[in-house]
Amino acid sequence: MDFINWLFNTRQGVIALVLGGILLFLIIAVVLERKTRAIYKNHEKSPEDWDLFDDDSESGWSDFDDDNK
Repeated sequence: MDFINWLFNTRQGVIALVLGGILLFLIIAVVLERKTRAIYKNHEKSPEDWDLFDDDSESGWSDFDDDNK
């Protein structure tokens, strides 16, 4: 009971709780990132691959006729 009282009712306990939570989520993020990299390895870009932000055919021409005047 003293530990719970210290954890939630003192400034040092609350700081320890917050830092512990940050550390816990940092560890979870690192583990999940490593698992994701192991599953989806980097590979050469093939013609079938698409990218949301890298469009080589961007000419500045809009599909909307009102924009092209």
